[in-house]
Amino acid sequence: MKLIRPSEVKFADDKIEKEFYNLDKNDEIRKYIGRAIRDIQANAFCGIQIPKRLIPEEYTLKYGADNLWKYDLPDGWRLLYFITTPSKVEIVSIILEWFDHKDYERRFSY
Repeated sequence: MKLIRPSEVKFADDKIEKEFYNLDKNDEIRKYIGRAIRDIQANAFCGIQIPKRLIPEEYTLKYGADNLWKYDLPDGWRLLYFITTPSKVEIVSIILEWFDHKDYERRFSY
C-alpha cells in the first residue's frame, strides 16, 4: 500500500519559481507542472523515488536534498522534487527543476 501524505509545495528558489510563472499560461508544460503541483499537494509520495546513490551532488550541496522524487510529465518531461519535514506534523515538497527527457538523461549521466 502506497503512503499518502498531503504536503505544501514550494519552489527551491526564486529563480525556479520565476521560470514557472514566466511560462505562458497556455503553454502545455505549464499545465503539466500545475497538475503535478496539485498531485504533490495531495500526496507528497505520488512520484517515483530516485535511489539515494543517484541523487546529484548539486542537489545535496545547494538544497540539502537527502531524498529525490521524479514526477513523470507527459511528452517525456520530468519534474524533480524532494520532501522535507520542517516539523513533526508538516510535510513540504520542494520543486527543484523540470526538463525534457534528453536533459533528464544528461543530469543523471544515462
